[in-house]
Amino acid sequence: IRAALPGDLPRIRELLGLLDPELPPLEALQAAFAQVDHCPCAQVYVAEAEEGVVATYTLYLLPNLGHGGRPFAVMESVAVAREAQGKGIGTLLVRHALGEARRAGAYKLALSSALHREAAHRFYQALGFRVYGLSLAVDPKAEG
Repeated sequence: IRAALPGDLPRIRELLGLLDPELPPLEALQAAFAQVDHCPCAQVYVAEAEEGVVATYTLYLLPNLGHGGRPFAVMESVAVAREAQGKGIGTLLVRHALGEARRAGAYKLALSSALHREAAHRFYQALGFRVYGLSLAVDPKAEG
């Protein structure tokens, strides 16, 4: 597992297509990557195997006033290539994120998963994640 580079973006875009088939153009992803890359609280990672990049995730280590000023970590946009699933890559990603969260002194590592992704929920729960409250979201573009 290593920090992602701009040259990884075409493959990252393919992987993110597993999560959301309505991906922005590569140029939009490049602009977003530049923003994340300049944010000291965020890092995009990729996992490589013999065949190249097979997985990605983004880790946010966010400052916090609560919990004694300890930061919290958020694992986002986790995607493993279909051909690499079931080979331990996802477990390596989670262990990597946990290690980074521990090094930062984070009080928790959180992630969100769409309700319909029941297999992913079982995977994360097998790695020690538990339901931690209720996550709510709203589309800021929506009226109301």
